[in-house]
Amino acid sequence: MEIRWHIVFIIIGAAIVTFIPRILPLVALSRIQLPSWALQWLKHVPIAIMAALIGQELFAPQGEASFFINKAELVAALLTFTAAMITRSLLGTVLIGILSMFALRLFI
Repeated sequence: MEIRWHIVFIIIGAAIVTFIPRILPLVALSRIQLPSWALQWLKHVPIAIMAALIGQELFAPQGEASFFINKAELVAALLTFTAAMITRSLLGTVLIGILSMFALRLFI
């Protein structure tokens, strides 16, 4: 098997391009002390990103707003959200989400 060097360089370049945006903020922010309001604000960023991803998948799966087309996904999301609020367990939430989606797709 021959090595295609242009593919190797593309892979290395993609790794560098992926690595730089992840490491630069880490290095820059590790050397400064952020104010408490910034730390409070940053705590909400992962939740906001997850909500945006889930909301887009539930309410605009093909890029258009369609509120009640994905009934099974909406019910599974509500069950999963309820499980997350009650159990506060990542494993329990994932299991409830997978099982509820499995059951809803099997029976609906």
